[in-house]
Amino acid sequence: MRINAILKNAQPGEQIDVKGWVRTRRDSKHGFSFIELNDGSCMGNLQVVVDRDVPGYEETIKDVTTGSSLAISGALQESPGKGQRVELHASSLAVLGTADAEKFPLQKKRHSFEFLREIAHLRPRTNTFGAIARVRNAISSAIHNFFQSRGFLYIHTPIITTSDCEGAGEMFQVTTLDLARLAQLQTELDFSQDFFGKPASLTVSGQLEAEIYATSLGDCYTFGPTFRAENSNTTRHLAEFWMVEPEMPFVDLPQNMDVAELFVKEVINETRERCIEDMDFFNLRIDKTVLETLDNITQNEFVRLPYTEAIDLLKSSGKDFEYPVEWGNDLQSEHERFLTEEHFQQPVILFDYPRMIKPFYMRVNDDGKTVRAMDVLVPRVGELIGGSQREERLDVLEARMTECGLEPEEYWWYLDLRRYGSVPHSGFGLGLERMVQLVTGMTNIRDVIPLPRTPRNAEF
Repeated sequence: MRINAILKNAQPGEQIDVKGWVRTRRDSKHGFSFIELNDGSCMGNLQVVVDRDVPGYEETIKDVTTGSSLAISGALQESPGKGQRVELHASSLAVLGTADAEKFPLQKKRHSFEFLREIAHLRPRTNTFGAIARVRNAISSAIHNFFQSRGFLYIHTPIITTSDCEGAGEMFQVTTLDLARLAQLQTELDFSQDFFGKPASLTVSGQLEAEIYATSLGDCYTFGPTFRAENSNTTRHLAEFWMVEPEMPFVDLPQNMDVAELFVKEVINETRERCIEDMDFFNLRIDKTVLETLDNITQNEFVRLPYTEAIDLLKSSGKDFEYPVEWGNDLQSEHERFLTEEHFQQPVILFDYPRMIKPFYMRVNDDGKTVRAMDVLVPRVGELIGGSQREERLDVLEARMTECGLEPEEYWWYLDLRRYGSVPHSGFGLGLERMVQLVTGMTNIRDVIPLPRTPRNAEF
């Protein structure tokens, strides 16, 4: 029986079996021991009382140390202690795996997040990272529920690709060529001899492939890992992360913004309903404004603000920004947070960005200077979602590809979607880790993914 079910529903007198890991053990002078047992199903521990009369007590209890794993059977009783409804009185106790009390690194009550990143294989056993894992799971479930309840088709797009969706070139190459031998021979790479016969990489986005299905079968979404070979050691960047990317035919930019706003609100609300105990923990221990921030997001309409007006607001704000504010520059985190936290004090959707700072696939506006792009900005995190109405006009799309330095012939299949039954369509992308940061209050993105991949870090 899982501990979360025991703490919520089990009644005194029930005979149960439970397995988990020891958080603490203390021995009484009166011949029995108290064990705090956790199995990861919830924040709370189950208190286990082990009397000296339990078979094998003397031989076994010495191995019951923090980090060891146990299997225990017994009867539940009402607990006389505060803050706990029931406790387990053991009738049998077995140590499944020992943990050296001198070497186990999680002996202290509190550890820095920097230290825990060095032992990422053990950090899920702490309260904070157990709670992050449960919230991440709830967010993922809520994402699927949102789209499935609205008839979206879940599409598995390729991880290996020969196209660069964002055009930034920061991609991990995939090859079967013997690079060490080619380096010795000092010869150029001949990709015709490679597995795919041309350069291939790990995907930065499933959007282009999702458009195939959106323009054939209707609303769809992808949810999977994406990769960026950006050499950035910051609190905001990962080399491997998870993206949610819906694509919707017959949808323009305003409708796209409506879906994105509703999506964010519903995912937050469902997660809070499922993870009440964990959310209280984050609000108490990590960021005392987490719940207030989430209320602000779910209870307010998102401001719709054109990029050009945002630039004017920033310029007239009187703020001394580190990065200059000029039309044609992308907004930085400090600009996004000023808009959401100081000026409007609520979420903002920026739209109609300059064409020169956005990818080729975004629909060009009639002014010829801007594209129908949007970014959803939220307090404390900044950009949470990026999206656009896609360019459905063949001639304009071909011109944009050339303008962005791409060869249209290499995207012949993408252009075919405009040749045969093209329709207006839109979509957006949400980085799962950004959403987990928002909901938990965690400030470093490396702490909201199970095993972070960053420059020079792929050990676990």
